[in-house]
Amino acid sequence: MKLQTAIDRVPLSEAEALAEQLNGKTDILEMGTSLVKDYGNTAIQRLKEKLDHTTLLVDSKTIDEGAYEFTQAFLHGGDIVTVMGAASYDTLSACYEVAQKENKTMMIDLLEVSDEKIAIIKDFPEAIYALHHSIDRKDKMDAVASVAAFHEKFPTIKRLAIAGGIDLMQAKKLAAQGILEIIIVGSKISKAQDPVKAVEEFMEAIHYENN
Repeated sequence: MKLQTAIDRVPLSEAEALAEQLNGKTDILEMGTSLVKDYGNTAIQRLKEKLDHTTLLVDSKTIDEGAYEFTQAFLHGGDIVTVMGAASYDTLSACYEVAQKENKTMMIDLLEVSDEKIAIIKDFPEAIYALHHSIDRKDKMDAVASVAAFHEKFPTIKRLAIAGGIDLMQAKKLAAQGILEIIIVGSKISKAQDPVKAVEEFMEAIHYENN
C-alpha cells in the first residue's frame, strides 16, 4: 500500500518547502485543490521541480473540459490527476484517454457519488477510484468498513484509494485488510509539528506487517 500526502490551504512557498522535505519520504505528494485554485498550472511545475523521488498528484477535481484540464496538468508535471466521479461519462472517458496517451494516471474522486453512478463508470481499468469522505461532513467515516463494503459491491475495481480523516490506527487496519492501493492523509502530516516524522510513522504503519 502507498501513502499519499496532501498539501492544502497553505502559501505556495510553504507547499514547496514541504514538498522538498517530503521528497522520497512519501510515495505520492498531492497538490491539493486549494493550491490548484490559488496558484494554477505554473505551481504544478514548481512543485514537480522539488520531487525527483515522489509521484505528484494534482487534485484538480475536474468536472468538465476533461481533455484540456488533464492535458495541461500533465504538461506542467502532474503524474496523477483527479476527475470527479459526478462528471459525465464522456468527461471521464476524455480524461482517461489523455492519461493513457501520456502514460499517466487518472484518479476518480467518488465524493458523494451514488452506487448507481459508480456502476456506470466502473470500467476504467487503469484508473484509481478514490473513496472520499468530505471534510465538511460532521459524521465520522469507518474507513475499514467503507472499503470492505465498496469492494463487495464492486469487486472488478482493482485500484482503490481512500481519503477522509485517516489516522495511524486506521492506516494499520487498512493495511491489514489488504484491499487498498493508496491511503490519503492530509493535515495529520502536513500540519504536524514534524511532518517528516509523521510521514515516517504512517509509512511504518502501512508496512508494519512486513517489518
